[in-house]
Amino acid sequence: MDKNIIYLDNAATTRTLPEAVEAMLPWFSERYGNASSIYAMGAESKKKIEQVREQIAGTLHVSPREIYFTAGGSESDNWALVAAAESYADKGRHIITSKIEHHAVLHTCQYLEKRGFEVTYVDVDGDGILRPEELEEAIRPDTILISVMFANNEIGTLQPIEEIGRIARKRGILFHTDAVQAYGHVPIDAQALAIDMLSASGHKLGGPKGIGFLYIRDGLKLRSFVHGGAQERGRRAGTENVPGIAGLGAAVEAAFTHMQEREERIRQLRDYLIERIEREIPFCRLNGHRTRRLPGNVNFCFRFIEGESLLIMLDMKGICASSGSACTSGSLDPSHVLLAIGLPHEIAHGSLRLSLSGENTRQEMDRTVEAIKEIVEKLRRMSPLYEDFLKEENLKEEETCTAKR
Repeated sequence: MDKNIIYLDNAATTRTLPEAVEAMLPWFSERYGNASSIYAMGAESKKKIEQVREQIAGTLHVSPREIYFTAGGSESDNWALVAAAESYADKGRHIITSKIEHHAVLHTCQYLEKRGFEVTYVDVDGDGILRPEELEEAIRPDTILISVMFANNEIGTLQPIEEIGRIARKRGILFHTDAVQAYGHVPIDAQALAIDMLSASGHKLGGPKGIGFLYIRDGLKLRSFVHGGAQERGRRAGTENVPGIAGLGAAVEAAFTHMQEREERIRQLRDYLIERIEREIPFCRLNGHRTRRLPGNVNFCFRFIEGESLLIMLDMKGICASSGSACTSGSLDPSHVLLAIGLPHEIAHGSLRLSLSGENTRQEMDRTVEAIKEIVEKLRRMSPLYEDFLKEENLKEEETCTAKR
């Protein structure tokens, strides 16, 4: 990558770590045996898969047999929701989720609604936090599943997972959390948090694309998601992605080694970036909770500009950023997350998401702030809305001065 490029879109994907690439290579060319084969080369692949499975289980404080490999976070979300709905339909057909979930959850819920399930989409507050008491009020006798993300992919807000898990367990309802943005960045104890299913993706923490996992608590009677083979204990057929699993294992090891120190450094860069933007750029709004957010997430709305124009001009300066979820890029509609926290369309359209990694530096934060300042000022000079706003402000100031005389 060009050394002059500043990459600030780690919520969309991360650079595959060198150690992950190195871990993958032998499984492409030297140890390429099918893990379902009985000869030694196949057994070697099987051993690697089980080694990584055990490694991931240790990070979540669960049993290795509760970890199932998938192609990524979206598949894991689909599997959790569809399989839970189908498997427990005899107990009820009501599901609860939040209005700010990733579309892998929201669109799956819409799919289930077409198949006769009912879904309640619970509101969040202005910081994007779901209120546990409102979730509990939404529970009905026929509620079978609650799905609430661990951390929001756009505004970074961390949800009250412990309280939600406690409510779900007390009421005998399955609890799934999309932890794609959180896993490898914040500690997660699935048992202590009463989580029944958890989705994660490798490319969000320095692993390769195309690999993820779903944690399914022992005892859940979930139907198979992919049919045609005995892989993943018969629940997800298909030849295992051994290179991807090996790369995921290396990324997990790197993520959980000195996690606290690394994430604290990222958090300090995040707070420095937020402080400078708020101090030096007028008419901006920080989205999401100020402290209860992912260490590397910064999300702002800038009034009187279009976020798409800001992104294009940042790209011209070698700065990679986004306006929200990569899965909805190209959409002309404002973020459903920003609308859910109460922002009007005209402000939500001016959003910018910057997501940091341990590779970013303070110098990059300074260069980014200077670029945003310059671009926002330029775009506002071109905006008739901003011009009208300034005229109104000047008029108000003149009226105030006149009144004081």
